[in-house]
Amino acid sequence: MVTTAVPRGMIRATESRRTVLVALGANLVIAAAKLVGALLSGSKALLAEAGHSLADCLNETFLLVALWRSRRPATSRHPFGFGKEQFFWSLLAAVAIFVTGAVVAVTEGVRALVVGEHRLSDVPLAFGILTIAALADGASMFRVVSQLRAEARGAGSTLLGHIRRTTDPTARTVLLEDGAGLLGVALAALGLGLHQLTGDPRWDAAASIAVGVVLVGIAFELGRDSKSLLLGEGAYPDEVAALRAVFSSHDDVVDLVDMLTMRLGPDSLLVAAHIDLADDLSGAEVELLADRIERELTAAVPTVSQVFLDPARGLRAVGARASGR
Repeated sequence: MVTTAVPRGMIRATESRRTVLVALGANLVIAAAKLVGALLSGSKALLAEAGHSLADCLNETFLLVALWRSRRPATSRHPFGFGKEQFFWSLLAAVAIFVTGAVVAVTEGVRALVVGEHRLSDVPLAFGILTIAALADGASMFRVVSQLRAEARGAGSTLLGHIRRTTDPTARTVLLEDGAGLLGVALAALGLGLHQLTGDPRWDAAASIAVGVVLVGIAFELGRDSKSLLLGEGAYPDEVAALRAVFSSHDDVVDLVDMLTMRLGPDSLLVAAHIDLADDLSGAEVELLADRIERELTAAVPTVSQVFLDPARGLRAVGARASGR
């Protein structure tokens, strides 16, 4: 039995697309400004931040591709649809953050420390560009936080609780990118400021390395989440409890022998259950009960989109006879 995906999935996809487009526009402006500023000032921290923003632009492109490809209808070869495309492209985004952002930032910082010949020529320009970057990242973060806050209200959750458990890789990736962007700007500004105060260029190089370390952490967090979802993450404990409560609410369900769940996409949860039914149910009554359970499962957990029930009558009696009891 199959249940059509809930309409709010399409609403979330539309909001996520807008969020990613805002983030992409902001990062294109930021990357260009940081790159020009790095070339004119010679700041390694600003160059690291330029690499960070370029990596973000690539990531947002990945996320737009993911949103487009994940909405394709199911086919005979992919009967559960393409919702997991978002998890795959999110994993690629994590790799891009690590390779394009973190490795470049750490490499440039270490090279500057080792070489030791590293002067800054236009620090006020660098600070001005960092201010522009902070404003752009802040605007993008405001957009994604607004989306997540609206989703949290719809789910009856707090903002932090929703951020921790959301399986939407687009909003989560943009949020972490913008957070890392603001932290990176702060680190770059700190490195430039200490360089100006002490005259020691190693502060700027150390800031570049610090930006790289932040990006490593972001890449690890995104990669870990994507891996879990790609491997077939199940429902949350409270969702499992809500699903089990549906079965236990029916007197004709003697026993819930087994129940398996798996996320097929950010708004798509598969439920497969093996249930033991009362012996006196007719075939028609079994069908009606199954339809009713399916509707109640979707009402209990709105992301349920695929339901497979394996009903059996007298399962315990059959098992007892087979074991000789």
